[in-house]
Amino acid sequence: MKVQAVMLLALILSGCGTVQTVVRDDQVAVDDLRSNKSYCGAVPRIYSGVMYDFCNLHAPVGEGNKYNAALPGWAIDAVASGVLDTLLLPYTLYKQQVDGSIIIN
Repeated sequence: MKVQAVMLLALILSGCGTVQTVVRDDQVAVDDLRSNKSYCGAVPRIYSGVMYDFCNLHAPVGEGNKYNAALPGWAIDAVASGVLDTLLLPYTLYKQQVDGSIIIN
């Protein structure tokens, strides 16, 4: 049971918007949003995980867009991103001041 819980947590965090925008390189998030044809032009670093999830949710439905295909999974990811974004708020405030938003276009 513990192994399954750890595997589920790892799976959720690997696609988590906060992990995509804070932990990984900015280009990874840019490439993913471009491949999903997101309408977002930029993602602010403050609550970037939640914004990343919303950008992907509002992208056109297509074969490559995994967010529109699995709405319950998206909701879990948005909540997890909200919690992590809140915990990382001091860091993301600093990064927003220093680096600005993640520009998509």
